[in-house]
Amino acid sequence: MALSDPHQLQVISDISEALSSEERRRVFYMCEVLVPDNSVSHMKEMLKGEVMRREAGHLLLEELMLHLRRFELLRKVCKTSREAMERTCAHRTCLQRFRVVMDNISEEMDSEDINSLKFLLSDTLSHEKLSKIESFLDVITELEKLDMVSPERVDFVEKCLMNIGRVDLSKQVNTYRKSAETPECYSAEQQQYKTSSSLPSANHPVKETRQGQVIHCASENTPLSTYREESCQVRFALNPAGTITTYLSSFYLVKTFMKLIFLLQSQLDLYKFNTNPRGVCVIIDCVGNDGDMLEQTFKALLFTVVLYKWMSVDNTLSALRGISRQRQNFESDGFVCCIISRGTASHLLGTDSYGMGLHLDKIRRLFTADACPMLVGKPKLFFIQRYGVVEFQPYARLDYRDEDLETDGCQGTPRCDVIPTDADVFWSHCWTDEHQLEQEQHHSIYLKALTDALRKGQGRKTHLVDLHTRVNGAVFEHNKNNPGGKYHIDVKHTLRKDLYLQ
Repeated sequence: MALSDPHQLQVISDISEALSSEERRRVFYMCEVLVPDNSVSHMKEMLKGEVMRREAGHLLLEELMLHLRRFELLRKVCKTSREAMERTCAHRTCLQRFRVVMDNISEEMDSEDINSLKFLLSDTLSHEKLSKIESFLDVITELEKLDMVSPERVDFVEKCLMNIGRVDLSKQVNTYRKSAETPECYSAEQQQYKTSSSLPSANHPVKETRQGQVIHCASENTPLSTYREESCQVRFALNPAGTITTYLSSFYLVKTFMKLIFLLQSQLDLYKFNTNPRGVCVIIDCVGNDGDMLEQTFKALLFTVVLYKWMSVDNTLSALRGISRQRQNFESDGFVCCIISRGTASHLLGTDSYGMGLHLDKIRRLFTADACPMLVGKPKLFFIQRYGVVEFQPYARLDYRDEDLETDGCQGTPRCDVIPTDADVFWSHCWTDEHQLEQEQHHSIYLKALTDALRKGQGRKTHLVDLHTRVNGAVFEHNKNNPGGKYHIDVKHTLRKDLYLQ
């Protein structure tokens, strides 16, 4: 399709305006633009140029949307499906595989990983450049400028990832390297680069610890030399007595010792959250849009999921009461409650057309320590998506009295006297206008961002607060680009410890 085609120009415009700032940054990188002006206008111009120089430029746009997982743009803007594009990519791709792999890795890294990388590279990159790095793609971009990393030379990246404990990501680079290797890849110059690298050689045996950290063990013939202070390495060698001698710089010794103390202390400040199943996740979807998406997400996180659809206020209260009274539901490590409903500032309406509804606070109180003793000391997470409606008149009141919320008491559980009734709660309440539901195939921006953040952290430790920071960022970007359809989030918690979803 020619670039002059008005439809193609409109596709480029729609895509550019729909992407968030972070998504545009990723697109620039995958299109080999290392120092972008990360604006919508620059994105449009860049994509026009990329489409113009390709025989089938529309495939580039479609592949980018597939990789960004913006399937709704694939369908609505590019007029194709995810399945069709996946079949096309199995035989023909436009994006350079090296950049796709690097982008995938970047999406798997959190702020702690980036800080570890910055420390590791403190002798390679200047302080000014390190201060501007926010993501793994920033790191790779700077290393590409120094010609230390390229599609044909990824050893340095592989070693860096191993040395910050991300063995899983290092294996991805290793898989890419092996598939891309050709005899030409091992030129004398590149071999010299491998030898002169300040990081340990990949020829050393590797021992992977339970925490995912890596220890490089020297063979019996390895010279006993000391690595630079800035390299995060511990080397081992067998001495004549057959015992292990540890060689490390004084700087790293202090850093390692302090980190060990921190980790030991932090273990006392973590909620236990690693049983299978993790716990019960109850989902009540009274508008019929996103319940299935939440169900799939929490099942993947090893929760026992109970999904209810199209519930009235009476049925919602009855279902929540039933869940709260089944002791076997809370023998695991925590509880999650997701509700999608129309409602007012303080009440949810379910599918009812009249009445004041069910007070949000009464939902939380069903699962406090007094009402549900099996959840004492365990994290209780609530994610509420409310579609705001006009307040109903008092004559149609359909509220519930406090005495309706019967509890079973503590039944002798001593911890109820120690832990406050309202402890261990994480409450995330998002609301937007009811008119959003009038859109065809509407999906909540908040819940989409929540499920994306949960899926991104799947299989590794992800701090709940960090996860919700990503949700806040996605909602902020949406509100900035859609002032007429804003979402609002209220987050409160009484968590006493750090909570990692893994």
